[in-house]
Amino acid sequence: MKEYFIDSDGIKIHAKLEMPEGAKKCPLVIVVHGYTGHMEEDHIIAAADAAVASGMAALRVEMYGHGKSGGRFRDHTLYKWVTNMLDVVDHAKTLDFVTDMYICGHSQGGLLVMLIAGMCPDVFKAVIPMSPAWMIPERARLGEMLGTKVDPVNIPDEFVQDEENILSGNYIRVAQTIHVEDEIARYCGPVLIIHGDEDEAVPYEYGVKAAGLYKNAELVTIKGDDHCYNSHLDKVSAAIRDFLCEMM
Repeated sequence: MKEYFIDSDGIKIHAKLEMPEGAKKCPLVIVVHGYTGHMEEDHIIAAADAAVASGMAALRVEMYGHGKSGGRFRDHTLYKWVTNMLDVVDHAKTLDFVTDMYICGHSQGGLLVMLIAGMCPDVFKAVIPMSPAWMIPERARLGEMLGTKVDPVNIPDEFVQDEENILSGNYIRVAQTIHVEDEIARYCGPVLIIHGDEDEAVPYEYGVKAAGLYKNAELVTIKGDDHCYNSHLDKVSAAIRDFLCEMM
């Protein structure tokens, strides 16, 4: 395991790279957490472990304002996350062992990888959105943000989701401008969407809808499970491992 930081316009992005044992050349899977998340969550580790078990390297990264990366949580936006991830992708391109590249993200990270895959359709052999929160821009335009109601035109300078999570109004302003469907249409490679049908944070219907919009998508439903797959994480791991093994 190699732990280090990647520069992203002066912000330090925390990263951990794990290689399959004995591998000199292999594909790489970038794995990213969601809103309020970090790289040590069980479902993020499970995704990375599944990649390594399939013979691929796993690069876990933490975005602006999360985990050990730079920036304040309050100030993070999807634009900043996109900039971070594009810099991570540029870094990954410099790794001499990489033969192919994949990207996997959970929740807001799932939304992020949907955007990045559309921006870089020539880079990624396949994409794995897990419980993708791609309804965030849609709800921002309606003034429904993370369980908090705001005026979608007269956006406050900051809004409070709960005592621990306070965000700048710029989070909403940025989210309102994003149209994920455009980036979905730009990506033609294989897509594996994983979603629990009892997800309390991102309605399961968004996983179903995304699978229908992509040109080449498979939806794996984790029955009876929540947003972070606390009941059937083994099924998530198996789905990722099987999917990546088919790509080899």
